[in-house]
Amino acid sequence: METTYQVNGMTCGHCVNSVSTELSALPGVTDVQVDLAGGRVTVTSQNPLDVDAVRAAVDEAGYDLVGA
Repeated sequence: METTYQVNGMTCGHCVNSVSTELSALPGVTDVQVDLAGGRVTVTSQNPLDVDAVRAAVDEAGYDLVGA
């Protein structure tokens, strides 16, 4: 299952690494792709992810999940 989220505040490679690390740690996540220019993060997972868990992971990385 692939889901794309909009994330505000990412500006550099460190941002990409932080968001990727936090989202990759969620149970069932198999891949995380970050589009820095577009502010989008595409998460591939075995099952649908709980949006609150995704929001918490993005918050932990220091960024804001938009519109989810």
